[in-house]
Amino acid sequence: MRFVGQSLWACLVLGVAIGTTHPVRAEDRNPAPARSGDSIAKDHLRRARQARSSGKWSEAHAAYTAAFEAIDATSVTEREAAEIAGELGLCELKLRKFRDAAEHLAWSLERRKALSPEQQRGFADGLAKAVPFLATLYLSVDPPDAEVFVGGKSIGRPRRTYTLFFEPGKHMVRAQAPDRGEGTQTLDAQAGTEPIMTFQLLRSAESSGKGDTPVVPKRSSAPPVARPQAPGQPASWPATLRIAGIAATTATLSVGSLLMIRATNLDGDLSERRDGLNGGATPSGSRCFQAADRPACADLLRLRDERNLSAGVGTALLITGGVIGAATAASFFTDFSFLGLTPARDRIHASPVATGREIGVMLEGSW
Repeated sequence: MRFVGQSLWACLVLGVAIGTTHPVRAEDRNPAPARSGDSIAKDHLRRARQARSSGKWSEAHAAYTAAFEAIDATSVTEREAAEIAGELGLCELKLRKFRDAAEHLAWSLERRKALSPEQQRGFADGLAKAVPFLATLYLSVDPPDAEVFVGGKSIGRPRRTYTLFFEPGKHMVRAQAPDRGEGTQTLDAQAGTEPIMTFQLLRSAESSGKGDTPVVPKRSSAPPVARPQAPGQPASWPATLRIAGIAATTATLSVGSLLMIRATNLDGDLSERRDGLNGGATPSGSRCFQAADRPACADLLRLRDERNLSAGVGTALLITGGVIGAATAASFFTDFSFLGLTPARDRIHASPVATGREIGVMLEGSW
């Protein structure tokens, strides 16, 4: 009886456990994966391209817009984002939405490194077609963290300069920054024009008592650039020697080349006159140089001396120019820190130059 009681108690506990356990369904074991934002953006892009290929531009525009708005919430690559913006701009150009087309095409071309050359050309051509219908405003703002509003709507992350597109008509542009004044200007946009507008917001202390006076637009001017001071005498002599070395190399090589050419021409004249004087007989030609009293032989001796002089001086100048040029080129790679100067950081680029009359080396660099 004791064994039977224990058996009944075990069955009762097992029944309670089975009754309180929920059944496991197949969908609970393998839950369906949630769709990611990335796949949603690609679905919009696929539908947009299908509608575009079918000529359904309004449907394509809606799908492209949905794909572009999903960029920030997805993990699409920069290339995919640039493609979506560019294709959206071309679709808007087809629907004659010129302002939207210009903005999206310009946004895509700001990431042109992620686009293929063919896409860059296509999007640039589309932007060039939209711009004539718009006014292109070049806006500069100081300070660069000021927020800019067009028609009461913020135009995005603060920057120092903007390129904005406006349809013809009057538009209100406003800029404001923390602890700064507020500026407002009116733009009279005309198609095909490129106006320039500048906001320079003053600090609160400087702008107190001035009210909300609009900032007068003015053309942006580059800030003054600090001019570097002239180097002192100890640091300037290597540059002076390099310049002198380049000039001496050029001069000696040029003069040497001319003298060698002259020697070659004199040698040809000497051979022709000697052959004409002796009728082409070489032995008599050697005897002619011994008869200096004859006028013809004296002329030959003069030509020979000029030839030898030109060849000798030309060879010497070519050798000298080569040595000076090698020393000058080596100075660009020499560190003069042992003399207490700043180590040489500049580099040069040497490229051979050959023409019909001369040959040499062109050195490019800064010193």
